[in-house]
Amino acid sequence: MMFNGQRYLTRGVQEQVSIPLQVTLWRMIENLKIEVDYLQIFEIEQISDDQIKITHKQEEPQYEKVTVKSGMIASTHLKIYVIDEYEYSTMLLAKEY
Repeated sequence: MMFNGQRYLTRGVQEQVSIPLQVTLWRMIENLKIEVDYLQIFEIEQISDDQIKITHKQEEPQYEKVTVKSGMIASTHLKIYVIDEYEYSTMLLAKEY
């Protein structure tokens, strides 16, 4: 089963993504009700003072869902990948790939 091993974060995620947002992204993967691809893609943008828009995507099978979360701040527009390697999963900024 995917995304059930150890979880790791890159330095970029640790520095630029709040812990509540990290937890939200992991939960979004855990709550998928479809076949889960090894690569999960999140695009995050600030849409108001305390709201962010999270676009969650995967390629196979194709999936896309947009969620708006209140009470969260993202410093900039972020693109985050979460890659599953079976024994562990890594959350990283797209620019760190």
